[in-house]
Amino acid sequence: MYDTALLIGRFEPVHSGHLALLHEALRVAPQVIVVVGSAWQARSPKNPFTWQEREAMLRDALPPADRSRMQVLPVRDYYNEAVWVQAVRQGVAQHTQTGARIALVGHFKDATSSYLRAFPGWALIDLPRQGSMDATTIRDAYFGATATTVDAALAPLAAQIPASTLGQLQAFAHTPHYAALQEEWRMLRGYRQAWSAAPYPPVFVTVDAVLRCQDHVLLIRRAHAPGKGQIAVPGGFIEQRETVWQSCLRELVEETHCALPEAHMRAALQSVAVFDHPDRSQRGRTITHAHYFNLGDAPFPVVQADDDAMLVQWTRIDQLAGMEEEFFEDHFHMLDHFLHLTDA
Repeated sequence: MYDTALLIGRFEPVHSGHLALLHEALRVAPQVIVVVGSAWQARSPKNPFTWQEREAMLRDALPPADRSRMQVLPVRDYYNEAVWVQAVRQGVAQHTQTGARIALVGHFKDATSSYLRAFPGWALIDLPRQGSMDATTIRDAYFGATATTVDAALAPLAAQIPASTLGQLQAFAHTPHYAALQEEWRMLRGYRQAWSAAPYPPVFVTVDAVLRCQDHVLLIRRAHAPGKGQIAVPGGFIEQRETVWQSCLRELVEETHCALPEAHMRAALQSVAVFDHPDRSQRGRTITHAHYFNLGDAPFPVVQADDDAMLVQWTRIDQLAGMEEEFFEDHFHMLDHFLHLTDA
């Protein structure tokens, strides 16, 4: 018997496999902490639900006596396993006593489950696959339906989805979020299909510009899917005959009309960082080179939205932490890397 059992997942949405692991955690310990990942991410076809909505799915799928034994610990995606592991450990420590016997309950589904071995000192309870269901199958059926055909689309999967979760999915289908996520899902599906005949999975190269001036940064709102309406730093795909530096300056001009002389930009360049986490983009394996510029106390360059941007704005750095859930993909973490917005 353990003092505390842990379960880690995204639960997008909750299904019978999740519940089997959760019931095992409740069996081996009086207290269960469920680490809900991808917290504070903007909604996307891969992460359609807020962590609070996923917590409700988990709680509603349990009898009342078990709900009182479960605590939910939301953890953001840091796109850095060492930092993420530290955040999980710190969060768990706040809910357990020093020296507590802790067990981590999980299943090695594929390479994405390697995090289960990242917590030495905690007992690992490795269970076999619990049923044939996975959340991707549910999401594909869900977003491939319509608000009026959700019931029929999910019917073949309903036996492996808690009734409470089915009810929440049906209600969510009548919100504006559902239609927007369907648009994203269709775009991403078509994007991947266009590359499906390639002899090997493609790797895309992009650039991003983090431009700072007077303790503000230049941000856009994306005009198109994926991430339509979400906040991002200016950037885009590298072109065949460009260096990453040339692409960065070109994308900055095309999206914001911020056309400072190249010599001025060279002088303002502070650093370049590569963001290459395999899961950072739902379009596929995408590696970006982010350039951090600081214009100091110079006057704000005149900017205007164009190309893939519906809006461009100078945003105070001290406001960024409160905007985390509005950012596209890992762009909040990109800003965090250069500007130290979180405590991690």
